[in-house]
Amino acid sequence: MKRTAAAALGGVLLLPLTGCGGDAEAGSGSTVTVTVGYQSKTINTVTAGTLLRSLGSFEKQLNALGDGHTYKVNWQDYATGAPITAQMTAGKIDIGSMGDFPLLINAARGKQLGHPTQLVSVTGYNLRGGLNTVVTAPDSKLDSLDDLRGKKVSTSIGSAADGTLVRALQRAGIDPDKGIEKLNQQPAVGASALSAGSTDALSQFVAWPGLLAFQGKAKALYDGAELDLPTFHGVTAREDFAEKRPDVLEAFLKAQAEATDYLHDHPVAAAEKVAKATGLPAEVVYLYNGAHGIATFDPAIKPKLVSALKEDVSILKAAKLTGDVDVDSFVDDQYVRKALGPDYAERLASAPAPAASEVWPKGAAETRTFKSPAELLGYVAKHKDGIRAAYVPDATTGTPWFADKAVWVTDGDELLPFVAPATAKAYVAQHAGARVITYAGALERAS
Repeated sequence: MKRTAAAALGGVLLLPLTGCGGDAEAGSGSTVTVTVGYQSKTINTVTAGTLLRSLGSFEKQLNALGDGHTYKVNWQDYATGAPITAQMTAGKIDIGSMGDFPLLINAARGKQLGHPTQLVSVTGYNLRGGLNTVVTAPDSKLDSLDDLRGKKVSTSIGSAADGTLVRALQRAGIDPDKGIEKLNQQPAVGASALSAGSTDALSQFVAWPGLLAFQGKAKALYDGAELDLPTFHGVTAREDFAEKRPDVLEAFLKAQAEATDYLHDHPVAAAEKVAKATGLPAEVVYLYNGAHGIATFDPAIKPKLVSALKEDVSILKAAKLTGDVDVDSFVDDQYVRKALGPDYAERLASAPAPAASEVWPKGAAETRTFKSPAELLGYVAKHKDGIRAAYVPDATTGTPWFADKAVWVTDGDELLPFVAPATAKAYVAQHAGARVITYAGALERAS
């Protein structure tokens, strides 16, 4: 994969082009400031942001360079990828992390404004698309995409969550432009609108759907994994920065790999660290970033993810957010290959952890896994006061969800969980004797 160019794009807000990441250099012994843009609450970027920062891995790698410079890292936290792109194209952020759709906008705008960027690694991904979810209010009577016709739906246009909404509506035979009233809102604004009843549904990216469900402020309507299309978050760097300071970028990617390994080896501790830094409940962080969570973390730029990125271009073009984007030129894995060395091939070939049912007991530093959702329910039924969180994989998509928020189906001796009502009903329709039951009913059957 090589880098040369990304593509053109229509009008965009321009910021003054000043500085270059705050680099103050006057020769050997000078101080070099590296500016990193990240999204603390978009927790599938933690290995390039929140967790990485809390571990201090990047600073340690920079100090180990021994090139005569003193390095300072300027961490800048944002709610979405858009402002990171704006600052990168202004030459003010050197390295940033964001979701797949924002990455394409990053590529297009960087090229247009003469500050081309490169996709240099991946943070968290889901091969089926489970990082994005459409939710409704807890008491909503809506239980399928068909019910969204003519309704108000909040999303962030240009985000991966918007891409999921567009594709899902198209598959349901609903015009995403005319079939619904789309509200372009930041995630927090959309969440408030859902609670206030001023929107009927919310399509958002991690960690908003899980957070709202955990808080009892929403229930899932559509699991993005039903699309069976990969979605991911990644790291982008300014091309001029990468060429000027390849050792610094390599140090960042080595640090990212260290943070990734820490997350894999200490998933509960990693969730607690991210929760402390972001204010998010650790139970929600673990839903996405846990040992069998919705996201898989791996810096390698897998061909499946690059192919998915190419398919995303048409969605952004239709929304007039970009023109054509030369994805092959945007993707540049030379730096992460060098950073990881012989391990890169192994990471490139690695696969997500198998789906599993997990319980996080109160006060425990580790979770417990179970062979089936029914076994998990049996344990929960006996330890109701000792459960911090319980997670079960959707019987159709494999997407983990909170056991007490899942839609449960009984089918003979089986107890099957689903993220959304529509998938549960689809299963029931195809299996004689199967029926939807309450969570309390599922617990009773398992005990």
